[in-house]
Amino acid sequence: MGVTVYHADLREAQADPALAALLGRSPVSAPFDRLEWLALLAEHCLPGSTCKLAIAREGDALAVLPFCEGPGGAAPLGTWYSFFVRPLASDPAKAPTLLEALARSLAPTGAVQLAPMPEAEAASLAKAFRAAGWIGVAEPCDTNHILSLAGRSFAEYWAARPGQLRETVRRKTARGKVSLRIETVFGEADWAAYEAIYAKSWKPQEGNPAFLRAFAKAESAAGALRMGVAEIDGQPVAAQFWTVEGGTAWIHKLAHDEAHRAHSPGTLLTAALFRHVIDEDDVHTVDFGTGDDPYKRDWMEAQRPRYALRFYRPAAVGHWPALARLAARRMLRPRAGDALVSPQAAG
Repeated sequence: MGVTVYHADLREAQADPALAALLGRSPVSAPFDRLEWLALLAEHCLPGSTCKLAIAREGDALAVLPFCEGPGGAAPLGTWYSFFVRPLASDPAKAPTLLEALARSLAPTGAVQLAPMPEAEAASLAKAFRAAGWIGVAEPCDTNHILSLAGRSFAEYWAARPGQLRETVRRKTARGKVSLRIETVFGEADWAAYEAIYAKSWKPQEGNPAFLRAFAKAESAAGALRMGVAEIDGQPVAAQFWTVEGGTAWIHKLAHDEAHRAHSPGTLLTAALFRHVIDEDDVHTVDFGTGDDPYKRDWMEAQRPRYALRFYRPAAVGHWPALARLAARRMLRPRAGDALVSPQAAG
């Protein structure tokens, strides 16, 4: 049985039961793979882009690669809100054949740039592009901080945190100045408080608040929202937006009012949310997203790279300068640990 390959827009995908299942919420799903997430991104963050799904089928097996098509080629169907982008396949045994078919189907774009991508998917997709005649690299572009709990309770996890962090939480809790609450249902007042606190924090201006609000409401409806609020004298001074899905707690946003930094409301709120997702939600992993911020190391225990894929069709003359730069970098790059970054097409 041969492989069938086609490209579909997001509306077409919603009407396909097999696609809806692969890109739906499940006991092992992640927010950034779901069709609902992709549709929200397309609507709020990528309104001028042509957002598509490259789809390959062989019998009941299915593989999907979301992407945005533009003048520069294929780009990720993702933004700064996406912890990762990646292809999905329903049958691991058939995934290599299906991914290679997807890579061939993208040949008319001339160039593909996808990031940030987990290492395993980056390696598989890079291999597929090379087998399909593309030339390019897959190389580290960012860092993802995670915590794997391995069955530990919050008390066991907390005992392994740095002493200074534990002492800060102990002292500031004992003072009783900050009150904490964790909500699982979207509230207009809480979200307004989050937006006001974010505006007062050290964070850059929010890229697309309408998207984030729509996502929070959808997660609330699904029972996945974990919204933490810290208050002093009844006034919100810190807020955090987490979700829980597929056994993982995803830390999307956190902010505190700098005027109340001496009371460490953000730190106390983070500790309370860790306690909640570990002991009440029974997650096995906590994911702090991308970015190698030093403070994440106090809370997390492992780091893993995220990869950027940049591949070009040799016949696309407009991309020859980029190919020449890749070849030059390859000549200068040390050979050790270079498995993912080969710009040569597989034979």
